[in-house]
Amino acid sequence: MTNPEKHSLIEDAQGVAYGATMAAFGIVILTHLGLVTGQTAGLAVLVSYATGWGFGPVFFAINLPFYVLAYLRMGPVFTAKTFVAVALLSALSLWLPTQVSFATLNPWVGAVLFGFLSGSALLALFRHGASLGGIGIVALMLQDRLGWRAGWVQLGFDAVLFAAAFAVIEARLVIISFLGALVVNLVVAINHRRDRYVAA
Repeated sequence: MTNPEKHSLIEDAQGVAYGATMAAFGIVILTHLGLVTGQTAGLAVLVSYATGWGFGPVFFAINLPFYVLAYLRMGPVFTAKTFVAVALLSALSLWLPTQVSFATLNPWVGAVLFGFLSGSALLALFRHGASLGGIGIVALMLQDRLGWRAGWVQLGFDAVLFAAAFAVIEARLVIISFLGALVVNLVVAINHRRDRYVAA
């Protein structure tokens, strides 16, 4: 186990910026392919597909109620960092599609790339005392209080969300999407361990 040292403000800023940017790039891949994902982001994607509203505003709005829970259970610093991460992801998800395009992107490969990008994004945010809100906050709370791995908690929520996805997108895309969500959660479940990495 490493000897933890408190992250500096610059280190936290870099971690949050990295996490939000990689997560936004993952969303660009996901929505380009018409796929879905789990957690609060997945709910926002499904709502955006069903209504035509942009992912960024929907994601930002869905997260608003969770900040109360985050403040009460995780404290003001975690809540503030999470708010910044969610706001940055919401903004970048609107801007990045104007800067990045794909001539060829195999859906299966794209799902895996999304999974790795999103998994590394969540790890960066978790290790700097933040999350992408929503279910991520609940998952971290359960991990800290009950010892349940955050990735496995999120996987359970994802199962329910993916069942609903069959009503919104075609079954083939839901199956491909499941691969991406599985990769995300495996990355988090395997790598986010407080007995190996502890950050003040």
